[in-house]
Amino acid sequence: MSTLENPFVLVMTGIMVVLLLVIKSLASLLLAAAKRSWKEEQRARAGVLAAAPMISGISDTTFYMLVSIVALEVLVILYLLYNLRVLLTEHSAPKERKSIDYRAIWTKMNRFRPATEESAIDVGHDYDGIRELDNKLPPWWLYGFYATIIFACVYLWRYHVAHSAPLPAEEYRIAVEQAEIKKQEYLKNAANSVDENTVKLLTSPADLEAGKAIFQGTCFACHGKNGEGGVGPNLTDAYWLHGGTIQDVFKTIKYGWPDKGMKSWKDDFSPGQIAQIASYVKSLAGTNPPNAKAPQGTLMK
Repeated sequence: MSTLENPFVLVMTGIMVVLLLVIKSLASLLLAAAKRSWKEEQRARAGVLAAAPMISGISDTTFYMLVSIVALEVLVILYLLYNLRVLLTEHSAPKERKSIDYRAIWTKMNRFRPATEESAIDVGHDYDGIRELDNKLPPWWLYGFYATIIFACVYLWRYHVAHSAPLPAEEYRIAVEQAEIKKQEYLKNAANSVDENTVKLLTSPADLEAGKAIFQGTCFACHGKNGEGGVGPNLTDAYWLHGGTIQDVFKTIKYGWPDKGMKSWKDDFSPGQIAQIASYVKSLAGTNPPNAKAPQGTLMK
């Protein structure tokens, strides 16, 4: 039976053909995704579409899974080729095994020329006994040079044509944006870690505006829209029923005074929001709104 009639050889050949077709399909998919990603990025740069954190238009997981599958299939094909070569060798005429000549390999890699052949490549220049030879570049250097060219082409396509990976400037911008998000998250958590013992008076316009929005949406029913008082006391004068420091106001809002109709707001607002409300209440001092309620409590100076 000839080698081509061997069922195992035919099966391996069929498997390799199928794997090559699968690799071609996956490569086409990646190329199509890269083109789609480039178009979406162009639209994102034009402000039409928000940029998404993807590679070649597909998610990171899918991209690396496809690349892994292609790499695995290449390895399988190489393994099958090796076995096919072994089978073909077994069916061919036995050959005498030769030991590996490492010196010959080293000579071939460097393309050394024996001294007896130097006269053929001597260019005729002699400098103090040192002759100039027209040696060609060694193969290892040439192959390394070719590899760098291939790498440069892949790099150029990925970073400057397909735009499937960020350039250093874009990486810096992404890192700054991520750092800013983490910073805001940290500040948000830090703002919510306050209590009646550690709270500080907030003075930034953003915090006071946030406190004002909550006050006018929640507290106005008892204290008036401008803090002039109603069912609850006037918050714009210097008189306080339960203390007028920022810690006192924070504590009053947080725990309330149920016996006097003031509910606890600790389950409705975060500590950071209560600090904003308390700071806004403190900012109402001396505003003298119209129809202010008569002073109640103790004068706090």
